[in-house]
Amino acid sequence: QVQLVESGGGLVQPGGSLRLSCAGSGFGFSSYYMSWYRQAPGKERELVASIGYAGITNYADSVKGRFTISRDNARNIVYLQMNSLKPEDTAVYYCKARSLVTEYWGQGTQVTVSS
Repeated sequence: QVQLVESGGGLVQPGGSLRLSCAGSGFGFSSYYMSWYRQAPGKERELVASIGYAGITNYADSVKGRFTISRDNARNIVYLQMNSLKPEDTAVYYCKARSLVTEYWGQGTQVTVSS
């Protein structure tokens, strides 16, 4: 059974930090392209960051320099370190695993940036 379970979301003040985790199971994690997406109320889901199985990363312009994606293939976990958070970062954050033939999504974790 394939599972992607996100954790680490919550309420944080502007300028604060959070680290999201996404634990995968039931598939060959190390050979999958892993991504974080987010969806704010009333907006379309957007790509935040991605990391290939060899560690090459890609970021949305809105988070460059503030967010860092990383992966631990030994533990089947992908992380999203979020620093200098802004109110506009408020959204549900989703983890996605993608191969050439399939993709899987997690259930999402809420991140709220507010004073």
